[in-house]
Amino acid sequence: MDPDTGRGADVALGSARPGRGRAARRPPSAPPVTVSRTVLVVEDEQSIRDILAELFDVDGTTTHVAGTLEEAKAALAQRAYDLIVTDIRLGGKRDGGLQVMAASGLLSPDATVIVLTAYPDDDNRHASRRLGATHFLEKPVDLSTIAALASSAGVGSAIFPAGSSNGAVAGPPRM
Repeated sequence: MDPDTGRGADVALGSARPGRGRAARRPPSAPPVTVSRTVLVVEDEQSIRDILAELFDVDGTTTHVAGTLEEAKAALAQRAYDLIVTDIRLGGKRDGGLQVMAASGLLSPDATVIVLTAYPDDDNRHASRRLGATHFLEKPVDLSTIAALASSAGVGSAIFPAGSSNGAVAGPPRM
């Protein structure tokens, strides 16, 4: 500090020639931060579970699968998820998926929850909404519909990679 003026000393930053008026160089930009997203697929039908796992098997997404209510509860106890895709009926339990949603509401409260069912009655629909389901879909479901919903929640898929727009897809595959 200059004792006569009370001002600090002028210092040129990032310039080899002080006083030339050139702007200081910016440091190189950092590489983009990749956000890893987590998905839990809860489905007792092996073929559907495998298709959904493959749908979300992309860079930036970690997918866990569960075929039973017990496996789903164990997975939810291990970590929080960004997206949960669950069937309503699991292994003959009419309310298995509802129990998954109840547990996810406590253990992954910020997760987007997509419910799949072959039994779309109003009781299941209302119970799912009360338990935090974001989307309620009737089987068979176009994979592009699930992928678009996941994309809107920031989760990439084989159909809509992370960061892409979720526009229409011609001839969407069905599960």
